[in-house]
Amino acid sequence: MFRFIRNVLVVLILAGLTAGGIFVCTSPDPLYAAQELIGFPRYHRYDALIVHVGKKYGVDPMLIKAVIWRESTFRPDKVGKDGERGLMQVMEAAAADWARETKRPTFVPADLFSPQVNIEAGTWYLKKALEHYAGKDDPATFALAEYNAGKSRVDKWLVDTNQGSSVTAGDLRDSISFPGTRDYVDVIIDRYHFYKRQGHL
Repeated sequence: MFRFIRNVLVVLILAGLTAGGIFVCTSPDPLYAAQELIGFPRYHRYDALIVHVGKKYGVDPMLIKAVIWRESTFRPDKVGKDGERGLMQVMEAAAADWARETKRPTFVPADLFSPQVNIEAGTWYLKKALEHYAGKDDPATFALAEYNAGKSRVDKWLVDTNQGSSVTAGDLRDSISFPGTRDYVDVIIDRYHFYKRQGHL
């Protein structure tokens, strides 16, 4: 009887490993799929919250999740080198603007380690950036550049394109003078499209 149970367990483990291998190998991004498989709870812990906040602010949850993945790899306790905090790496100044506009007088910067507060503040800030470029061909590219580098730098890069009001996302991308910001935008847009191809977070 023990040998039978052991054999069944071995078969189940092998079947699970095979299924996992197929999942990874058939994914458009095998490295991400492997990381997701290994860290499944961490990669999906905040999905319901992301969807809720996305609906509240009118921002695609897949874009929010792509930002969270790039900013913190789903670690709510992360602190960036310039003081950014939490899942979406929100700066204190941006969070203070969010708290003031949404009438949260008790907000303190440590609240940014709360997933709910962080995703709300970060999504609010991202929504504001998306609104700045609502008439553009790909507002997400413009908004992500602003989220990473600030509006004043994006304004300068837009002037540098010499395209005036007809500037496109491609023009902006070509004029970004910070390689880190260009990479940031490209990586998040790629992950956003990956989630859209999957059809789920």
